[in-house]
Amino acid sequence: MKERGEPGEPGERGESGERGGVRGAYHHGALPEALVAAAFEVLDEQGQEKVSVREVARRAGVSAGAPFRHFADRQALLTALADRVLADFVRWQEAQVAAAEADGRAGDRAGAGPGSGSVMRAVGLGFVRYAVRHPRRFELVRSRVFTAVREPALREQLDGIDRALADVIAADQEAGRLRPGDPALVGLAGQALVYGLAQMIVDGYLPAGRAEELAAQVLDTFGQGIANRPVP
Repeated sequence: MKERGEPGEPGERGESGERGGVRGAYHHGALPEALVAAAFEVLDEQGQEKVSVREVARRAGVSAGAPFRHFADRQALLTALADRVLADFVRWQEAQVAAAEADGRAGDRAGAGPGSGSVMRAVGLGFVRYAVRHPRRFELVRSRVFTAVREPALREQLDGIDRALADVIAADQEAGRLRPGDPALVGLAGQALVYGLAQMIVDGYLPAGRAEELAAQVLDTFGQGIANRPVP
């Protein structure tokens, strides 16, 4: 499992030794962005329990009271951090979808059949991969998103994710890669599957070293269906 060190991610150190995206952002007058970047660093290093307004201010190089001009309290800061994690997750999933679509076009040209290159399968794999690679980000999103009521500050981004998933399912159905059905229900089933699988891996119930293999096998089983259909 990995939390830091990928090029361009919050928390990466530049050649000067300063943490990229924190003090540099503040020097350009973007204090809220600098504070969220600092919170991102703490999250990846130590988890959301250690994300405090005081520590974030220290890392951003400002007074302990400065963050309160932009965030009412720690919970508001965590919400902004969750929004940043969701944006990062969306970019990750967009790359997974692009790769799957390219594979699907190649499979179509090779006559691999309608089951090849399912974009929904790639989205499911991407979800598990992201959670296993960034378990602390996953835990933050789990605690802020998978709740009875969506936080208003996250609603726009979450609604966009829901629409994108519905579009992916509809496209797979039109291409013959998925059976017809209510995209919302198919999406809920898929989310429940990968969320539960990711949580089992992050919790240590399933081995992280087999995450990719297990995710592929589980998603393929889900895609094929487990009902024993009678032969007509």
